[in-house]
Amino acid sequence: MAIIKPNNNTISAITALPAAIKTQITEHDEFRLTSSKTVSNTLSDITANLARTTRSGFSLLGTGMTQSSGIFTFPSTGYYIVGVLNSYTTTDANRANSVRVFVTTNNSTYYNIGASGVNTSDDGGSSNSFGAIYSEYLIDVTSTSNVKVKFDAISNNNATVYNGDSSSTNDGSSTRFMFTRIGDT
Repeated sequence: MAIIKPNNNTISAITALPAAIKTQITEHDEFRLTSSKTVSNTLSDITANLARTTRSGFSLLGTGMTQSSGIFTFPSTGYYIVGVLNSYTTTDANRANSVRVFVTTNNSTYYNIGASGVNTSDDGGSSNSFGAIYSEYLIDVTSTSNVKVKFDAISNNNATVYNGDSSSTNDGSSTRFMFTRIGDT
């Protein structure tokens, strides 16, 4: 494959692009909720029922993340894209919810850097609302001892269920957390 530049010269280096990307992406991992988490009118840290994904097509690349009580530790320094898939169900009229991402750079104080959230108005019916919202954030991991991430779930209605499942066949519908190292810091 070649790319034509404006002066009609071709660039054949595009064929080297996959190799260049492969040398940079040395880690990819994914965790999921293994059982649903219900949050009502509050926020709640996601500290339990987390496991590496087992869905068909997933393959761990590299060492992988470690997780203890919802605190995720990076396996090596570098720039990481941290992705969150908020998969939820709710029946309440006010259907706002989020899964928030927190990062620390000193292994102590965590800061909220973003959220994967939605606010859906009531359609007047009593049926469930289902949804999935994805967001991702770039984190510069300069120290594997000090830079870590954690997540919480926040809901302003009577019952938001953050979907989880213990079955690998239903893994695709669970709330998930993805970690991809994209380059050196």
